Amino acid sequence: MGMRSVAVACGALTLCLALTTATNPGFVVRITQAGLDYAQQQGIAILEKELAQLKLPDFSGKSGKVHYSFSSLRIPSFRLPYSRITPIPNVGLQVSISNAFAELNGDWRVKFLFIKGHGSFNVKVQNVNMKIILRLGSDTSGRPTISTSGCTATISNVRVRFSGKLAWLYNLFHRIIERKLRKTLESKVCDNVARSVQNELQKQVRTLPVTARIDDKIGIDYSLVAPPRATTQSLDLDLKGEFYSLAHRSPVPFSPLPLAFPSDHERMVYFGASSYFFNTAGIAYHEAGALVFEITEAMIPKEAGFRLDTYLFSAFIPQLEEMYPNMPMKFKLSTPTAPFLTIGEGGISFQPIVDIQAYAILPNSSLAPLFLLSLTGNVSAVINVRSGRIVGSLDVGRIRLSLKDSAVGTFQVHFVQSIMNYLTSSVLLPRLNARLDEGFRLPLPDRIQLSNILVRFHQNFLLLGADVRFQPRG
Repeated sequence: MGMRSVAVACGALTLCLALTTATNPGFVVRITQAGLDYAQQQGIAILEKELAQLKLPDFSGKSGKVHYSFSSLRIPSFRLPYSRITPIPNVGLQVSISNAFAELNGDWRVKFLFIKGHGSFNVKVQNVNMKIILRLGSDTSGRPTISTSGCTATISNVRVRFSGKLAWLYNLFHRIIERKLRKTLESKVCDNVARSVQNELQKQVRTLPVTARIDDKIGIDYSLVAPPRATTQSLDLDLKGEFYSLAHRSPVPFSPLPLAFPSDHERMVYFGASSYFFNTAGIAYHEAGALVFEITEAMIPKEAGFRLDTYLFSAFIPQLEEMYPNMPMKFKLSTPTAPFLTIGEGGISFQPIVDIQAYAILPNSSLAPLFLLSLTGNVSAVINVRSGRIVGSLDVGRIRLSLKDSAVGTFQVHFVQSIMNYLTSSVLLPRLNARLDEGFRLPLPDRIQLSNILVRFHQNFLLLGADVRFQPRG
């Protein structure tokens, strides 16, 4: 084999591997059969309204010497009492409707030899059965798409009743009229279903956020990494689930791990937020310079009983009293690297490393660096869902300090341990938790509310379960 053949073979192999290697999601949404059942209730209510506005064409014909025409066909009601949505693996969803019924009204005209007449008619349509296949996919932006790939409608019972002069003529050939109406309805019902899917369902699906802006610095990428996947029991959406800086988006230096999603089906919808999802948040906020905090005298609660100044620390650092006597101080906290958390059955935990630079504030408001501490500690997180957002709070265990640099001589850091414990728990942590309490938006379409929240921890991901309720426009 020549070098060119080898190169072609290697290129083909690389392409095949690229096509067959699936991208693991950072975030998974699972809609269970219970969720599909609820969606079916909401969708059928919309479809009933759409079918009640069905526009049927006028039609005319001839039976023997009788010329007839029908016009102003309207549907006062269309009821779909029995229906179900079921996932079809590798296809999408199947909507089955049985024993539906409708009522039609309209006007008729007849001409028989030299006799003319007109009146109204009423049609009872029963035993309407429909089967609709909804194909699911995704567009180039990673947004889900839904379309009707198949629709069949059969009507087994149509009964027409005429009123007005010469109504007896119509009753002589009512079967012809019923057959025409049945064929017209069977065709138009599927046309309206396709239109309803395009105008209503697809419009609602397109409100699913592909990106969610958190603040002026950070966003979340919720785009699909693959088309929605139907199984026999659920519908799964694999999302990228990645935080990113709005100013500059750089590649994440690691990939999401596979999620061993449990087979829970008690709730209507489940969300799987992987450790990758949360760790990209740490990277994005770190790169955006958002993990920098300052602690000043104004932030110290009055009940603390001390002031943040050099006098407080001079008892442990004698040189402070000589170099910067009785001057206010400020601490600047920053993370040298992005925090990295782990998720296990016990919850979320991480051990961040924080640099604490202490400054003296000189009379001219300039800053004199005093010392640099390194802080580490065990941090755990509590997670919940509120108003369609993931919210949380942090709890910090005992912190550990080490001295990295000092412009005021060496000192024993354990002397300042209690002060730093207080500043961390009473000043820094409440501010962090206030931000986390604002939360991050879940990938939900408009007007969807969650209830009956479930929170569970699994290896490498957080599982959130909920029931849903669709909020109509007010």
